[in-house]
Amino acid sequence: MQRLSEDASIRNQEGTRLGPRQIEGREWWLWGFAVTVTLLLTAGIVFLALGEQAANNAAYWSDLREWVRGLAALVLLFDIYTMYQHMQLQQVRRQLAERDDLFQLITENAADMIAVVDSNGRRLYNSPAYQKVLGYSNEELSSSLSFDQIHPSDRERVLQAAEKVHRTGRGQSLEYRMRHKDGSWRILESTANAIQNETGEAQRLVIVNRDITDRKRAETKLAHNSLHDGLTDLPNRDLFLDRLQHALSRARRHADYKFAILFVDIDEFKVVNDSLGHTAGDELLIEISRRLTASFRETDTVARPEAADSSDWWTVSDGIARLGGDEFTVLLEDVFNPSDAIRVAQRIQDKLAMPFELRAHQVVITASIGAALSSNSYARAEDLLRDAEIAMYRAKRAGKAHCEVFDTAMHAAAARRLQLESDLRHGIERGELIVYYQPIVTLKSGKIAGFEALSRWQRPEGIVSPAEFIPVADETGLILPINRALLLEACQQLQSWQSQLRCQPPLVMSVNVAPKQFAHARLAEEIGAVLEQTGVIPNTVNLEIMETIAMGDADRALAVLAELKDLGVRLSIDDFGTGHSSLSRLARFPVDALKIDRVFISRMTADRDSHEIIRLIILLAHSIGLKVVAEGTETEEQISELKRLDCDMAQGFFYSPAVEPTAALELLRCNHQGALR
Repeated sequence: MQRLSEDASIRNQEGTRLGPRQIEGREWWLWGFAVTVTLLLTAGIVFLALGEQAANNAAYWSDLREWVRGLAALVLLFDIYTMYQHMQLQQVRRQLAERDDLFQLITENAADMIAVVDSNGRRLYNSPAYQKVLGYSNEELSSSLSFDQIHPSDRERVLQAAEKVHRTGRGQSLEYRMRHKDGSWRILESTANAIQNETGEAQRLVIVNRDITDRKRAETKLAHNSLHDGLTDLPNRDLFLDRLQHALSRARRHADYKFAILFVDIDEFKVVNDSLGHTAGDELLIEISRRLTASFRETDTVARPEAADSSDWWTVSDGIARLGGDEFTVLLEDVFNPSDAIRVAQRIQDKLAMPFELRAHQVVITASIGAALSSNSYARAEDLLRDAEIAMYRAKRAGKAHCEVFDTAMHAAAARRLQLESDLRHGIERGELIVYYQPIVTLKSGKIAGFEALSRWQRPEGIVSPAEFIPVADETGLILPINRALLLEACQQLQSWQSQLRCQPPLVMSVNVAPKQFAHARLAEEIGAVLEQTGVIPNTVNLEIMETIAMGDADRALAVLAELKDLGVRLSIDDFGTGHSSLSRLARFPVDALKIDRVFISRMTADRDSHEIIRLIILLAHSIGLKVVAEGTETEEQISELKRLDCDMAQGFFYSPAVEPTAALELLRCNHQGALR
């Protein structure tokens, strides 16, 4: 379309030389000149023919005839030249008409809107595309100025651009809004070029407009999507951090401006996904976002109980965001005390505690919330968000459905944990993770039936407690390489002891399977490779799976346990009694033993309920053909009572703590000579 406006300018320049008016003027001049010359020649001939010597002078007539012939020849030549010029002018006229027709054809069929306006803004020409795009007929446009349909906010900018074109003769691309006949606004991309007269003054403007409304909407949507969550349409992490950074900047400028952020995490959200499916999980997240948004509408503000008037409330505006997964954040303004943040968090928990209707199911959820208040110590939004997340994790560890406010002690603990994670990574690389072995004893005979292999971290400054580094390894995924190395070393050690002592029945090595391992798709394949590499007899390896993991997704657990059982290994349910086992599911699982959690063992002689739970577990296990191992035995009284309840095996400090391989071998040798108590 810009080419059309340039074409019009070229056409105008040629018109200065051969425009319609110039052609018409030249044509009149040509015909006038021809008539004048013809009349003069004719008059000359007549004058010569009527001269005084014409009557009797023969020579005169002879010369006259020569003159007449010459003049007639000149007239003929001039007439021929005149006809030639006339034909040339007609050809130019036809070419101009053809170009006019071509220009008309292009403009009338172009998708872009083409207009010609004079210096006063009156429309001289409007292409048919105006009616297709904006709905106005040519008559409606011609009866109005070119600025009438432009958005009031854009009008001044368009006027300035038009003045610049008139002044310089050159236009520039411009975007503005123009009203459609139906009242809506369309966004146009416009280019204007001036048509100049003989003196170089801009007389008219050729304007080419293109409708870019759809493109602008797509760009706006793309920009919106880059800063908003695709599922809930809430602001995403990037936009939330940007707003949080602005809040920090404002707090530094205004000492009286205080705010807080809440980090909301849905407890046990994975259970919804696993039981109802990911689609239902997405629907739940959408409903959660709606409840959170509804909780903070301006018409539903969160008022302080001690507020004296309605102006004392917390502002949220667009401060709710979804960071990803089941994590949401809320930016609260005008929060001065930790109790204020806790009160808002409790309101959120109350809102989310109401049942959700999902696909004919009632789903009840809880949320763990961490809060962090603004202070001068924060320079980056990421740091404040991190501290709110730390508080949220502390709330989860406190039993979920809790709210915790971040404090400096939490920060110190988080820093220690981060350092521990870094040291643990380096410790794995340096081979500082070693394997200790705790004996498992048959209660009736006192013989060592096997060992449980346990990881220990031997740092230069001493042994690190498993209670300190195992949770970090679980959270970070470092438990995977740790347990792979542990299984390999434990199987090799088992082969070595078995070949040295020829124990009958063969010793059994128990190894824990971490939750992240159990979720690994290639678990059975990896364990099978270790069994093949070490040459250990499969049924001398016992894999312990936590009850809460095995029962979390029973169908998947059954499939994984079946794969492991196909390897020929033994299987035990660890920490039994702490979860919510279904007896029907337990009977279906291909397991060999139950391991009673140490919590019950430690209280069995003082707490009647714990004693009864142990008795029932043993009865249950024996009724479905399973062995029972009591974990954490420490006193002779506990051992005596377990024997009386017909428990099969026990392990704990009463017999021996976990020891290094050399000490474990010595225990075995002593046990061969005489059974442990």
